Amino acid sequence: MIIDELEKRLRPVEKKLPPYPPKVITLASGEKMVVRQATRDDGPVLLETVRPLIDVERDFYDVVAARVYSELLGWYRYRVADEYCLVGTIDGVIASLVNGRTVNETTGMSYHTITIKRGLRCGAQMFAAKMEYHFEYLKQKEVLIVAESPIGYKRWMIEYQLEARPQVQHELGGVPTHVLTEPLYQAAKPRLVTGQRPVSPQLLATADEFIAPSEYPQIPGFKR
Repeated sequence: MIIDELEKRLRPVEKKLPPYPPKVITLASGEKMVVRQATRDDGPVLLETVRPLIDVERDFYDVVAARVYSELLGWYRYRVADEYCLVGTIDGVIASLVNGRTVNETTGMSYHTITIKRGLRCGAQMFAAKMEYHFEYLKQKEVLIVAESPIGYKRWMIEYQLEARPQVQHELGGVPTHVLTEPLYQAAKPRLVTGQRPVSPQLLATADEFIAPSEYPQIPGFKR
C-alpha cells in the first residue's frame, strides 16, 4: 500500500508490542473459548460484531459499544498509538473482546470489555486475560481502569479490590479512575486468571478467522 506524505504525518508512531500467546479457557458450560490477539486484518469483523450493540440501552451496552466501535475504528485506521485487542471465540464465533493500550513502559490503559455470550463469565475471563497481557507480557507495573456500568464496577473494582486514584484522569473521561497494581494483580491471579497453553493446532485453527455472531441475547429477534 502506498501511503502519501500527509497520511504518514497523521499516523501515530507505534512500537511493536509483544505478542499475547493464545490460550484456551474451559467455560462453565464445558465449551472451549480460545483467546488470541487480533490483528488489523480482523478489524472489519470486529466492527461488524460490535455495531448492533450500539442501540442496546440495557446495562450501558450503548455507551460501551459506541466507544469500543470508535476505539477499534481508530486502531484499524491508524489513529491511536499502541492499542491492542484480545478476542475470545467459541467455535470461531466471537463471544467477548477486550482492548486497551500502553501509555509507557510501566503504565497501561484499560479501555473496554464487551461480551456477546453472557452467563458464562466470558467477560470476566477476558478482562483477566487483558490484565495478564499487561503484567506478564508487557511487563507493566500498573493499569488504569474505569467502569461505565454497575456490572463492570462489581467485576473490576470490587473483585480485584482496585486502588482508587480519582486524581488521575483516565483517557475515557471523568469516570473515577481506579488502578490495578502489580501486587494486587499477583494477589488476584490465582483466583481469576485461568486458561491453558499451548492451544492444540486443531482448536487454535477454529480462531484463525473470527466469525461475527448471528444471534445476540441482548437483541431479541436479531438475525444476521
